[in-house]
Amino acid sequence: MALTGLDIYKLLPKTNCKDCGFATCLAFAMALAQKKASLDKCPHVTKEAREILESASQPPIKLVTIGAGEKKLEMGNETVMYRHEQKFYHPAGIGILVEDTLKDAELDDRLSKINALKFERVGRQISIDLICIKNSSGDLARFADVAIKVAGQTDMNLALSSKSSSAIEEVFKVSGDRKPGFPAEAGSRQKRENLHYGSRRPLIICEEGSAADSFAEIAKKYNVPLAITCSGAQDAADITNRVRQAGVEEIVISLKGKGISDKIQGFTFIRRTALKNNARSLGYPLLAFTDAVEPYAELAEAVSYVLKYASLVIVKNVDKDFILPLLVARQDIYSDPQKPVQVEPKVYEVGKVGRASPVIVTTNFSITYFTVAGEVEASKVPAYIVCCDAEGMSVLTAWAAEKFTPESICETIESMGVDKIVGHKKLIIPGYVSVMSGKLEEITGWKIFVGPREASGIPNYLRSLKL
Repeated sequence: MALTGLDIYKLLPKTNCKDCGFATCLAFAMALAQKKASLDKCPHVTKEAREILESASQPPIKLVTIGAGEKKLEMGNETVMYRHEQKFYHPAGIGILVEDTLKDAELDDRLSKINALKFERVGRQISIDLICIKNSSGDLARFADVAIKVAGQTDMNLALSSKSSSAIEEVFKVSGDRKPGFPAEAGSRQKRENLHYGSRRPLIICEEGSAADSFAEIAKKYNVPLAITCSGAQDAADITNRVRQAGVEEIVISLKGKGISDKIQGFTFIRRTALKNNARSLGYPLLAFTDAVEPYAELAEAVSYVLKYASLVIVKNVDKDFILPLLVARQDIYSDPQKPVQVEPKVYEVGKVGRASPVIVTTNFSITYFTVAGEVEASKVPAYIVCCDAEGMSVLTAWAAEKFTPESICETIESMGVDKIVGHKKLIIPGYVSVMSGKLEEITGWKIFVGPREASGIPNYLRSLKL
């Protein structure tokens, strides 16, 4: 739990020396509480007070990193229960389960489908983050072979799940011993590094809490994060304390449960206890595996975990029709509610445009732009779309906030040189802001056409338009 300004003030020297740049120690304490100042600015704070304040300033949910490089998956550092309170910092990771009981042909097919799970939505690339290899066979050699094959065929983050710490140790040992040429395509240095699990920094998952100590030894030895499976919050607190004392800092909690309701209740209790009661033993990211077999039920389960505090959700289904809705739900939940998703304000071309092509004006709210662009493309009428900088607001919202006005539209088309791009002075505005057409025509000198209110009406409108 974050300290209040008065709590911090009690730990400061109270000399009002002004060395920190503030008039009083109380003013400095209030700035620290609001995270507007750094404790380093006070040269007189005692060592004991510094330790207390630095500990209290740490995020209640520990940051855990899986993998390395640009594609690493960061989980944790969350500070609120609900997005509207501030925002969620790290989107929940989405992983795919791969069991070592699969035959080689089935494994190749599954990996091929997993590698193809990449999509674009509202101008952003969305994809899964991780592949989890599960030791379902109980065979150490088979588990290691499958793990290495997966590492050789993907650059995604990896997780290793087993009941036996020996199986996990085998993967690290064998992957480090592999010679160039296994698999056949692993001839380059980069390929060899990709095969070595020590350099890939996978998440290792202990499926039985009783084996946590031996898993902790491996996690510490290879400096990788550790997920522990617990029966409940109290069990999780006991095991995390034990694992942390063994020298492992990056811990993830997974809960056993009889169903989705049990898991969500457990996740919610752990999140609330960590945030509200500053329970450091529960302040770790949460991992959820889906149990449902039927695709629609599994999708509903996975989305529920994304909504209710799971930092990593591992699913079984690899169909695009299953993964895309899950990724879209995650993207929507983890967008910053105070910063609408927006596109760059500029002139966009749709189709093979020319100097006689119509010009449509709208805001730079990404969903608005991509909806309009899709309908223009569907009309088969090449057109220019001028996106005004409305701070990412939709048309009506921007108009009400005076961010999408005749003056701002006039400034936009002049600064972007739209009159030099086309050979006419005719502009189409959204139907919802038809009220501005007269003034806009007056200050721009352009002839204003009022388009449809809904984007779905754009195709028919453009096909029947006569400029």
